[in-house]
Amino acid sequence: MTVQHTESILIVDFGSQVTQLIARRVREAGVYSEIAPFSMAEEAFRRLKPKGIILSGSPAGVPEEGSPRAPEALFDSGLPILGICYGQQVMSHQLGGRVEPGKDGEWDGEFGRAFITITEECALFDGLWQIGERHQVWMSHGDKVTEFAPGFRIVAVSDGAPFAVIANEERRYYGTQFHPEVVHTPDGGKLLANFVRHVCGCSGDWTMAAYRDQKIADIRAQVGDGKVICGLSGGVDSAVAAVLIHEAIGDQLTCVFVDHGLLRLNERAHVEGLFRDHYNIPLVVVDAEQDFLTGLAGVTDPEAKRKFIGKTFIDVFDEEARRIGGADFLAQGTLYPDVIESVSFTGGPSVTIKSHHNVGGLPERMNMQLVEPLRELFKDEVRVLGRELGLPDVFVGRHPFPGPGLAIRIPGEVTKDKCDILRKADAVYLEEIRSAGLYDAIWQAFAVLLPVRSVGVMGDYRTYDYVCALRAVTSVDGMTADIYPFDAAFLSRVATRIVNEVQGINRVVYDYTSKPPGTIEWE
Repeated sequence: MTVQHTESILIVDFGSQVTQLIARRVREAGVYSEIAPFSMAEEAFRRLKPKGIILSGSPAGVPEEGSPRAPEALFDSGLPILGICYGQQVMSHQLGGRVEPGKDGEWDGEFGRAFITITEECALFDGLWQIGERHQVWMSHGDKVTEFAPGFRIVAVSDGAPFAVIANEERRYYGTQFHPEVVHTPDGGKLLANFVRHVCGCSGDWTMAAYRDQKIADIRAQVGDGKVICGLSGGVDSAVAAVLIHEAIGDQLTCVFVDHGLLRLNERAHVEGLFRDHYNIPLVVVDAEQDFLTGLAGVTDPEAKRKFIGKTFIDVFDEEARRIGGADFLAQGTLYPDVIESVSFTGGPSVTIKSHHNVGGLPERMNMQLVEPLRELFKDEVRVLGRELGLPDVFVGRHPFPGPGLAIRIPGEVTKDKCDILRKADAVYLEEIRSAGLYDAIWQAFAVLLPVRSVGVMGDYRTYDYVCALRAVTSVDGMTADIYPFDAAFLSRVATRIVNEVQGINRVVYDYTSKPPGTIEWE
């Protein structure tokens, strides 16, 4: 069940890598937003009842056969619409304009930093940009609009795009050829705020306190007098979900912590101590290591691992539900990025990035209904909600830890021996990060045990042991991430400690890959 927000913006996704940044900027303006794949946009439009619509960019080209289109119902709605890059082009095409593909030698498009010149007044520019000014933006396009739809006028140009910004003030339709959602367009957030606040008329009063109150009412309406069990991992997401649900329904909630043998060092004792010391919520601890590790034996495909872990979690929760006298609902800390990564923008499985064990990894048939109070939030918003609920920083400030645990940090087959090796290496790494005062500056840091062995020498003896990869990234919401720039002395110190203290590892490497093109986790 989803909160019905009084004011919202619908973002139609055509497959851009940065669509999620549009949602971030809109929420930063104090307005709730949701992303829907273009193939599901009409359904989302009927449900959400938004006050405005934003059309995203896309890797596709409007002139290409079969390229995506916006539902006609959006243009019939009378609502304000902002098209970004492909969104501008597809809006122009569908309303009677013309879009032509880029041609080598005739049209090279624009990619990266560019500058636009404001040529006419426009509601998007109110209080921000004036006629005659030049402003930096970020472009990424090859196709171009060669004929605009009736009622549109050009209000800003660039050296490579005489259609940098277009407007139909009567219908409140606007199009930018550049991407205002990215940081490389310095005033892009303010431009989007102008659209959602001034053009769409949203008050900008969406706060986490309001979300908390709405979601508590939502949980009560969904659950009624039923019983709920919540899968507790000790991470931020499940902790916030548990406390929010407990605030809504009290003793109808029982938390279940599953020790699947894929946890960090001393994680079980840490979670039990933290949760029982801070909250008077029933907590059941299940030792299921044997079930998980036996089922993972011989499994090497990442998707197969995730789906097995998701199914086994549900089996455990079903059993615990019977033990407590029957529970109708299963609560999870599913977040918005989990949902986005588990469903392709076309609504099909072809370009799904990866199945999250608590989204795409769930079995088709379940004995319980899901309660997912955080599935509309990004990670940083969950932290804000956690503080709103009064959770201590020891919960709210923890680095993310995936539900499948170490299974997706051990490419290839997962065994108890490998888990034990990785646990020790990971603990050394995090200890050094904390000692250096870097923990809070890093979004997520962890070690990975690679499925390769390398030759080494210790003392006068030859070794043939595993390679350990270290990963650390900075991020705001987990949708994009950059590597943390450790200095060489720090990495050397960590590598020396791991090789000396962790039997089974004789080589350490550092992962310098951002997201995209990589994901934060290795599997």
